[in-house]
Amino acid sequence: MDIHFSDMVNNIQPGIFGALNEKKEELLRAGRKVYNLSVGTPDFKPATHVMRAMEEACSKAENYKYSLADLPELLEAVQYRYEKRFGVHVETDEIMSVYGSQEAMAHIGLTLCNPGDLILVPNPGYPMFEMSGIMAHAEIGYYTIEEKNGYLPDLDSIPEETRKRAKYMIVSYPLNPVCVCAPDDFYEKLIRFAKENNIVILHDNAYSDITFTEKPGRSFLSFEGAKDVGVEFYSLSKSYNLTGARISFVVGNKEIISKFRLLRSQIDYGIFYPVQYAAIAALTGPDEFIEEQRREYGARNRALCGGLRRIGWDVPDSQGTMFVWAKIPEGYESSADFCMKLMERTGVIVTPGSAFGSNGEGYVRMALVVDEEMINEILQVLDESGIFR
Repeated sequence: MDIHFSDMVNNIQPGIFGALNEKKEELLRAGRKVYNLSVGTPDFKPATHVMRAMEEACSKAENYKYSLADLPELLEAVQYRYEKRFGVHVETDEIMSVYGSQEAMAHIGLTLCNPGDLILVPNPGYPMFEMSGIMAHAEIGYYTIEEKNGYLPDLDSIPEETRKRAKYMIVSYPLNPVCVCAPDDFYEKLIRFAKENNIVILHDNAYSDITFTEKPGRSFLSFEGAKDVGVEFYSLSKSYNLTGARISFVVGNKEIISKFRLLRSQIDYGIFYPVQYAAIAALTGPDEFIEEQRREYGARNRALCGGLRRIGWDVPDSQGTMFVWAKIPEGYESSADFCMKLMERTGVIVTPGSAFGSNGEGYVRMALVVDEEMINEILQVLDESGIFR
């Protein structure tokens, strides 16, 4: 049988990640030790009270039916969290749950775009940002993220024709992969820009609880006028270590929420009730552990970046996220070339910046997913390898 696949799926390439995984398996078969800093999966455990809430809900047979809608207690829990953490009041019709921010990002373009419309995404940026437009058969427009601008978009440099065509713009700070936070005046300018050009803002807020600057991470919705122009994706994956549970929220403009909820009602039956109860426990329970994790990530950040600088790789401290972003050392042709040689010589796996867009070339991303003891072991391996000399 001659099966013809869609142009969209045929254009999806495994790229460097497949090559890195093949090399990792080759090293393991050879008995080599590997240190995987390429994947952003937290190594911390979920809080005990959250796991207990899930266990209790799983023990009740009635929780295995279609959920169809968010529990009222879940919506109230999001309200509580936004008020407590960000000082932002949101109405229940300004909240909806989703199967993780990745799923929501993949589908929201279907709510906002017609085929041929234009969306704006950062370069470099998280690959799923592009997919939100690809799924909707929209044209992908890139706005440049550069070190010389503090990794903030130069909104004034976006051409007028692009502004007129753009349906939405994806923004995310602290930004994966470049690991910087945005100042308050940037959000104020962004909201003015959105209103002036009739562009919806989608703010991915995955890392507001993992920042290393003096000011805590903020919500896009804490700025005046934000609800008029967009929505925020608020994930429980990184703050609460619930990556596998797949629950996040879209919060903000009620018109967007209403239409997005309508679309998703056609493709799923709601979040599994035990996951909803776990989320309620997370959002309303004690959260001292979040601050403890933030301090631990900060210690890892300082240990890794400071240690790399001591052995000859000039790596700046991360401002936020659970990652570190660094220029590749001199003498390497590309970020992919450096990553492969680094793995071959030391067993340390990092992600090439080119995986995040053309402007990521020449950089690598490292995940802070091992403790300080392991970081020190990695630093010793790297130093002994002489790879930076």
